[in-house]
Amino acid sequence: MDFLYHTIIGAAILAASPFVLLRMAVDPDFRAEIVRRASAVADAPALRDCVWVHASSAGEARIAQVLARALKDRLGARPLALSAFTRSGYDLARAGKAAPVFRLPPDFILWLGPLFAKLNPLALVLVEAEFWPGLLRLCKRRGVPVLLVNGRMTEKSFSRYRLVRPLFRWLAEPIELFSMRAEEDAGRVAELGVDKGKIRVTGNMKFDVPAQGSERPSEADDRSPLVVFGSTRPGDEGPALEAMARLSREVPSARFVLAPRHIDRRPELEVLIQEQKLDYELHSNLGKIGGKDRPRVVLLDRMGELGGYYARSCVAFVGGGFRPEYGGQNILEPASYGQPVIFGKHMDNFAEEARLLTASGGGIRIGSPAELHSVLLRLLKDPEERLSRGRAARETVASNRGAVQRNLDLLAPFLQSPDR
Repeated sequence: MDFLYHTIIGAAILAASPFVLLRMAVDPDFRAEIVRRASAVADAPALRDCVWVHASSAGEARIAQVLARALKDRLGARPLALSAFTRSGYDLARAGKAAPVFRLPPDFILWLGPLFAKLNPLALVLVEAEFWPGLLRLCKRRGVPVLLVNGRMTEKSFSRYRLVRPLFRWLAEPIELFSMRAEEDAGRVAELGVDKGKIRVTGNMKFDVPAQGSERPSEADDRSPLVVFGSTRPGDEGPALEAMARLSREVPSARFVLAPRHIDRRPELEVLIQEQKLDYELHSNLGKIGGKDRPRVVLLDRMGELGGYYARSCVAFVGGGFRPEYGGQNILEPASYGQPVIFGKHMDNFAEEARLLTASGGGIRIGSPAELHSVLLRLLKDPEERLSRGRAARETVASNRGAVQRNLDLLAPFLQSPDR
C-alpha cells in the first residue's frame, strides 16, 4: 500500500509538472510558493532526537506555539522543531520564535527521506487533523511515534472517512495517541476503527492560547463603539457591509473593522465597501493619515493585527459560519477579551466552542445573514446586555483552560531519551 501511494503521488507530480511550470512562468506568487515548498528540506534545522510539532495553518500554529513552549519547560534541553503547511501558519509560527520553523515539503519520499535524515525526530506531534499518508507511514517504518493532540473529527470529515474505513485504518495505524478535544470527536475516531486504548479526551487547547495584541480597556468606549468583523469569508462580507451601512446611520459614533480570513482578497473587498458608499481606509495607511479624520471602516490588510482590534472592540462577528463548506473560524479569540461573539450556524470546525459560548450567553448563533444587523443594533443599544455577555464569554474561556497540561502528561512517556 505504501509503495502504491508513492507511485501514485510520483505519477501525479510528473503529470502536473508542465502545468506547474507554465503557471510558475506567469504567476510570481505561485512561483515563490512552489520554490518555498520544494526547498523546505534545506530550510529545516539539523537536529537529533528532536520533538517535531506539525500544524497546518494559523489557528493550529498558535496551538503549536503554546505547546512548544510548554514542552521546552517540561523537556529542558530536548531540541524542538515546528513545521506548518500553509504560508500563514509558517509566518505565525516563525514570528512566535518558540522553536526553529520550516514548511512541510510535498508528501513524497524524495522530500520526506532527506527531511527525516536531517531532523532525526524522536516523535512527531500532529495538531488537530493533519493526516499526510506518506509522512505517517514513514514514521511507522522509522519507529517514530506519531501523537495527535487537540484532535478533531468534524461531521463532514467523519462522513467522508466512513465511506473508506479500510483506508482510514491504514492511514491512522501509525498514530499511537489520539488526544481528542471532545467526547464527540473521540467517538467518531473510535467508530472509524481506532483502538479505544489509544484514545483520550483532554479538552480544547485553543482555550489555553493567550489573546494576541494589546490588552482590552476595562470598559468599551460607548462614545465610539468599535465593531470587528473578523476572519470573514466569501458570503460574509455582503451582510457585514450592509449592516455597517445601516448601523452608521442608526449609531453615528460606531466604527468598524473588516478583517478577511485571506488578506489577498483586499481588492474585491474594496469594491464591495465602495458600493456601500462607506468611508474606509486600509490598516496599513492609518499611520499616514493620523488621527484627525478617522475612517468609518478599517480594512485589515496585514497579518497579526486582528487581536489588537478585538481587544479594543465592544462586540465581534466572526465569519465562516454562514456557509457549510467553511465550518466557521476561531470564536475564542474575541471571547478571551470579554467580547460577545456573533457567528453563523455552520460551525462544524468549532462545534464545541460554539456550544459552550452559546450555552453561557457569551456567544450568539444566528440562523441567517439577515439577522446580523438586528443583533448588532440590539447589542450596541443595550450596554448592559453587551457587557453581561462579554463577561460570560471571558469566563467561558477561563473555565475551560488546562488542556495543554493534560496533553503534556500524555505526551511525556513517548518523549523519553531513546536507547540508540
